[in-house]
Amino acid sequence: MITNTNTNTEILTRFVMSLADDSLVLGQRLTELCSSAPYLEEDLAISNVALDYIGRASMFYKYAAELTGEGSTEDSLAFFRDERQYTNLLINELPNGDFAFTLLKQYYIDVFNCLYLEQLSQSSDQTLSAIALKTLKESRYHLKRSIPWIRQLAGGTEESLHRLELAIEELHSFIGEMFVMSDWETQLSNDGIAVDRASLQSLWEEQVSTLFKECALNYSQTEIKIKGGRDGIHTEHLGHLLTELQFIQRSHPGLEW
Repeated sequence: MITNTNTNTEILTRFVMSLADDSLVLGQRLTELCSSAPYLEEDLAISNVALDYIGRASMFYKYAAELTGEGSTEDSLAFFRDERQYTNLLINELPNGDFAFTLLKQYYIDVFNCLYLEQLSQSSDQTLSAIALKTLKESRYHLKRSIPWIRQLAGGTEESLHRLELAIEELHSFIGEMFVMSDWETQLSNDGIAVDRASLQSLWEEQVSTLFKECALNYSQTEIKIKGGRDGIHTEHLGHLLTELQFIQRSHPGLEW
């Protein structure tokens, strides 16, 4: 049910689609690790995290399809748009790399999502609020899982620490985009629908720096270096991910999740 009639539907749809794209792209990326985790329990855990993101993508796309109308469905929005039409944040599309890179990236996103979804649960849009309440529980579990991994990698072998330090350096340029607000997103935030992501930066940095200090890891303040995802400007990696994600549906249109 569309619950906000005072907000421009086009802007609201764009916002909902961006949340759906974030979830689908990250979920698809995590599915690549199925059967590739260090041991069985972690293989099951990371596969379940991937399913959580696919599930929340489905909820967001379903709402976006309701807003869009014109015969749109969650499947058509997920599988029949091209790379430049996706508006996910760039950090979500980055390849998994080694396990330290994957877990650090997930930790960064988990901290952000817990902060973000807690505020989105207070949205004046009842549908978004309901989705946020459900997915916040999932993200809190994700964070409880990723924190011990950062501690373990930092306090493990010289090799695990070295790989974690490399991951910190490699991911640093992609963090700032999580807190960049566009004009249309600011409008939705002022209307009580969206979240002011910029206001979350200090809270995010406080949590991350606290854990890094505990693990004797170097932390440098977030800088905005690479951005563009919300405007459809992506890394070279998204096109390859979408090729795999969309192949079956584009080859056999009409299949359902």
